[in-house]
Amino acid sequence: MDWFVAPDYWTSRLVFQRALAGVYLVAFLTAALQFRALMGERGMLPVPRFVAQVRFRAAPSVFQLHYSDRFFALCAWAGCAVSAALLAGLDSMVPLWGAMLLWLVPWALYLSIVNVGQTWYSFGWESLLLEVGFLAVFLGNDEVAPPVVVLFLLRWILFRVEFGAGLIKMRGDECWRKLTCLDHHHETQPMPGPLSWFFHHLPKPLHRVEVAANHFTQLVVPILLFTPQPIASAAAALMIVTQLWLVLSGNFSWLNWITIVLALSALRFPSDPPRVSDAPLWFEVVVLAVAALLVFLSYRPVANMISRRQVMNRSFDPLHLVNTYGAFGSVSRTRYEVVVEGTADDVPREESDWREYEFKGKPGDPRRWPRQFAPYHLRLDWLMWFAALSPAYAGPWFGALVERLLENDRDTLKLLRRSPFPPDEPPRFVRARLFRYRYTTWRELRETGACWERVYVREYLPPTRLAGVAQRS
Repeated sequence: MDWFVAPDYWTSRLVFQRALAGVYLVAFLTAALQFRALMGERGMLPVPRFVAQVRFRAAPSVFQLHYSDRFFALCAWAGCAVSAALLAGLDSMVPLWGAMLLWLVPWALYLSIVNVGQTWYSFGWESLLLEVGFLAVFLGNDEVAPPVVVLFLLRWILFRVEFGAGLIKMRGDECWRKLTCLDHHHETQPMPGPLSWFFHHLPKPLHRVEVAANHFTQLVVPILLFTPQPIASAAAALMIVTQLWLVLSGNFSWLNWITIVLALSALRFPSDPPRVSDAPLWFEVVVLAVAALLVFLSYRPVANMISRRQVMNRSFDPLHLVNTYGAFGSVSRTRYEVVVEGTADDVPREESDWREYEFKGKPGDPRRWPRQFAPYHLRLDWLMWFAALSPAYAGPWFGALVERLLENDRDTLKLLRRSPFPPDEPPRFVRARLFRYRYTTWRELRETGACWERVYVREYLPPTRLAGVAQRS
């Protein structure tokens, strides 16, 4: 059926699939390198404890059937291997049904990880990768032209990502309506990047322009995705430019990159598509059935978007087939950071030799300039930002983190930039203190070389020893 396929989007599909495989690869690599300390058998939030309390129906995962650290590592590295194969174009070298199975593997493996990931995997980009990855299964390979309905559904996701984010801002913090949020956001965002200091110090009138441009891109441009070409391509290109601006301004894992991948599917590249036979009947039936299911399930995110009580970053089904998205409905005006320290002294005193643990991404030493990590996701560093906002965010895992620091746990220390204690000499006590951070001015930067200035606020966790990890007040 001619109406079923869109040959003009042959190159768009190719670029989209290779880019999506690259995002999958980063996601699985992140899981493989960090899971032991976060949710392994001796992790801060162990998977075995979680699956013992949550039924398979509520969180479908292969780890509900069996879990060991070795098995998790096997699944994560298998996800890396399949993603790399898809990045290299293996799906174009096998029959159509084989390509669909190849794309189904990383989706099923990553779904299994997300559904047992607990707090560490509670971010919107996890569900977004799964929703997009599921549609990729039905996009076809070199045997057929791209199905129109799948391309439409990819635009539908992109629309919900951008429009939902725009609505949550307008309904949320008044600074978005006053165009003043970026007076603070570059300084208070979860994990600043190497250019964030410079973005913060842009003239305030330019910040107003940034916010206004953001509103236009998220509330007006998404509607243009459903207009004829070349307007739809122009809208997608503008979204890509906006996302690249966000990539430069901070570390947001692969949120910006998966949004760019989605926008790539809406571009119509000038090309001469090869002639292929009609899509098999079974493929058309499967694609149309899946599309009908997803359209039906979409009523929940639509109802959420039009609701005055709109929520962001929530999945409406355990398979993450349809979700709602959004970010920074409210913006912090002040940045707080939890600084973790240890001492080898037998009796902890204020004048003891307290040594600071250094994290890879989150601000610590005021003189250490932030680095670019995205699209790689430093999960512990992100959760430390939430912990600074409120101890309630850290309740399930912070005590376990302190306990493992007191043990000099090797897997936990791998998540850090540097431990101040030798491997065979763990600290006697660990404490945590809350500091208020702000960016230095141009003058302060020249005089001190420090990009941050920090001021002690209060005790976050009193000195704690291994015999009994104290609870925060």
